[in-house]
Amino acid sequence: MPDPHDTGAPDRSLSVIIAARDEEEYLPSCLSSLLAQDTTAVSVEIIVAANGCRDGTVAVARSRAAQFAARGWTLEVLDLAGGGKLGALNAAEQRARGAALVYLDADVRCDPALLGQLQQALDVPQPRYATGTLAVRRARTWVTRAYARIWTRLPFVRGGAVGAGLFAVNRAGRARWGAFPDIISDDTFVRLNFAPDERIEVPARYHWPMVEGFANLVRVRRRQDRGVAQVNRQFPHLAANEAKAPLGARDLAGLLIAAPVGFAVYLAVHLTVRLRRSTADWTRGR
Repeated sequence: MPDPHDTGAPDRSLSVIIAARDEEEYLPSCLSSLLAQDTTAVSVEIIVAANGCRDGTVAVARSRAAQFAARGWTLEVLDLAGGGKLGALNAAEQRARGAALVYLDADVRCDPALLGQLQQALDVPQPRYATGTLAVRRARTWVTRAYARIWTRLPFVRGGAVGAGLFAVNRAGRARWGAFPDIISDDTFVRLNFAPDERIEVPARYHWPMVEGFANLVRVRRRQDRGVAQVNRQFPHLAANEAKAPLGARDLAGLLIAAPVGFAVYLAVHLTVRLRRSTADWTRGR
């Protein structure tokens, strides 16, 4: 997609896009982690695309504008009536001027070095995708902690550049598709627009929360599976970029030995998803 705002902006500028719906609880820590970034080498703009909010998300975001201005950065808040995440991303992109685009979930916290490392990884003329090193926050419930012990050991996760909750692309990479399509899994869609050797995981971490409780784990896992299936169905040409390591019998045995309770929880979630199919195309992650 050509950059509609190509006005000679600095090559090292970043636009951070946060699509937020009813995120007043999580957004303050997300924005605080952005304010704490230790990079001084890039120009940064934050665009919060609040979509269909019924809480104080918009007010919370706008209350931080002066703090970002004090750093020489900008914070723009879009108060959108619609409730769709993909529409929010598309609206925010129309405002974004950065040479690289960072897509950040409102419940994610970033380590101070993250934006600078993303900018360096994307500061090339070739199309590139980048993300941080995923760190799953410690959950409140034992069942989510047990599930996370297995999930973080899966070959797909250990292979790096997962991008759940945070991914970034340069403008050359963003040109690979037009407006975001109406899909469930935007992170899968974007990641698969890049070959494995075009995807970079930088060392700085981002902290991503898992949903709490068995029922929510099932609901989100079902949504994730449907999202991947939808991308494969609508964009079959992207499958060649997957390169996901298979989960073999030896891997399963290792997981069982390493964390037997977690393995039991993970298997129970997997079987429940398979046995109780949902007809809904999208459900909220939390």
